[in-house]
Amino acid sequence: MFSVFLMLGIFQLTAQEDVQQKDQNTFKKWQVRARVISIIPNESASIEAIGGDVSISTAYVPELDFTYFFTENWAAELILGTANHDVEAVNTAAGNIDLGDVWLLPPTLTFQYHYPIGDFKPYVGAGINYTIFYGADEGPVADDVDYDNSFGFAFQAGFDYALSEKWFLNLDVKKILIQTDATVNANSALGATVGADVDINPLVIGFGVGLKF
Repeated sequence: MFSVFLMLGIFQLTAQEDVQQKDQNTFKKWQVRARVISIIPNESASIEAIGGDVSISTAYVPELDFTYFFTENWAAELILGTANHDVEAVNTAAGNIDLGDVWLLPPTLTFQYHYPIGDFKPYVGAGINYTIFYGADEGPVADDVDYDNSFGFAFQAGFDYALSEKWFLNLDVKKILIQTDATVNANSALGATVGADVDINPLVIGFGVGLKF
C-alpha cells in the first residue's frame, strides 16, 4: 500500500512539474502590436484678449506599441505614433481664425493589469504621456504659432483575443490628458500676439493585430 501512495505522489509531482514547464514555455514576455487608431480631441481653450474657443480635427493614423510582461498579469506598454491635426480658433471677437495645422508626437508609457480568461484577455492601465508639438503650419492669418510641449496622465482599457499561440487581435481605448500653452503671433492681421491655454484631451480608439515573442 505504501508503494502505491509513493507512486501516486511521484506521479502528482511529475504532473505539476510538467504543467509548470508548459506554462513557462508558453508565457511570452514581449509583445508588439500594430494598430490603426482614431484620435478624437475633446478640446477647449481659454484665449486671451479675443475670447472664443478652439476646434481641433480628428485624425486617423497607424500606431505601434511594445509591451513587456513582468508577470502573466503585470505589464508595461510603450505607445508610439504621430498625427497631424487642423486647428481653428472659433467664435472669437475677430471671427473664426484658421490656425493651420500641427503635428503631435505623444509617446505614452502605461502600466497594465491583465485578466487572462482563456483566449480573451482584458486589461486596464494607467501611466504618463509626453506630447511633442512640431511642424506647425500657422495657416493664412497668423504670422507664427508656437505650442509648448506637455506632460500628462493617460488611462486605458482594452482586450487581446488569441488567434494562435503567438498571434492575437487587439481593441484598445485610451484617454490621454494633453494641455498646451499656445502663442499666436497675429501682428500682421490683428496687430497683436495672442496666448491661449488649450486642453486637447483626446480619446484614442485603436484596433489591430499583435505578436508575442
